[in-house]
Amino acid sequence: MNNSFLQSLRALVRLKPSQKLQRDYLLSLAIAVALAFLVGAGILLLCGHDPIACYGAMFKGALGNKRSLANTGAKTITLALCGLAMNVAAKAGVFNVGGEGQLFFGAMAAAVVGANVKGLPAWAVTALALLAALAAGGLLALLPGFLKVHWKVDEVITTIMLNTAAIYFCTYLANGPLKTAEKGIAQGTASIMKGAELPKLVPISNLTTGLFYAVVATLLIWYLMSRSTIGFEMKLTGNNDRFARYGGVSTKKLMLWSMVLSGMLCGLVGMLEVFGVHKRFLVSVSNEFYFDGMLVAMIMRYNPVGTVLMSFFFAILNIGGRAMEMSAGIPSELILIVQSVIIFFMAAEGGIRASLKKSAAVRKARREAARKEAV
Repeated sequence: MNNSFLQSLRALVRLKPSQKLQRDYLLSLAIAVALAFLVGAGILLLCGHDPIACYGAMFKGALGNKRSLANTGAKTITLALCGLAMNVAAKAGVFNVGGEGQLFFGAMAAAVVGANVKGLPAWAVTALALLAALAAGGLLALLPGFLKVHWKVDEVITTIMLNTAAIYFCTYLANGPLKTAEKGIAQGTASIMKGAELPKLVPISNLTTGLFYAVVATLLIWYLMSRSTIGFEMKLTGNNDRFARYGGVSTKKLMLWSMVLSGMLCGLVGMLEVFGVHKRFLVSVSNEFYFDGMLVAMIMRYNPVGTVLMSFFFAILNIGGRAMEMSAGIPSELILIVQSVIIFFMAAEGGIRASLKKSAAVRKARREAARKEAV
């Protein structure tokens, strides 16, 4: 693997892991989003499209009716849980870049339980599948966590490598030993028990009762990170593990279990996809959901509440982008360019904030100079 790529990724995941969402940061982020939409409008104009109509189609497609709002909510759940998985590990100073593989492992474990456990009520099968998904995601995250805390092996490298191994292993199972004989399913396992799936909250949408699982998980993570003693110890460990050890904190255990908890959240996402959307494991169960969640988490500086809010914004871009393509006739490539510009400006908020501070300092210096001249 390219060494410069790994160095860049390490720098990215370690970017501002412990800073708070201050007013200046949020202001610069809002300006970045506004600039991004302006640049996106320019791109649309150059390609012969009306930007107002296009953006209108995007927001209408994401929020315009009950079904579209439900799909946006479902996408928000996925991104928020993936972002929180990144948050909880980063809080303790470890960086789980392997969430995609953990998601696949969780999805496969849930699908196997859902399809093969017989003689139990549907609710019991769902509960067992949930436990299996949590265990599978957590166990896959345990290995890089163990290597990190005991032998100082870089978890960024190990989680990236395990990502590929886990995804290909699950793909092999879905195309080989566990491949379904059902017609029309090219790469997938047998369907889960009928009645064990998560009921839809809105018909013909992806929003299911998985919403309640996600709400419980989000509240637990928020409480753990923001209101508990463990969260304070995680913050100490993430900021300075040597100082935390001198203070009596068991940093190795904390880092290890933070990584495991991160993997469990990814496993939960996999279970929700299987039981809520596909009703089986498919090799397309995730379209790099975890990497989108990582981006959300890093933009919001690993703040749980900010991660949920930014996940909603990213969900609007994702669901609304599809609506732009269908209703406004915009090519999908152009939509991706606009979305990439928006993400680029959001990621570049640091430079925008520095520019704002510099301008404020210059204005202050001029006012002070003018005041002295007046005296």
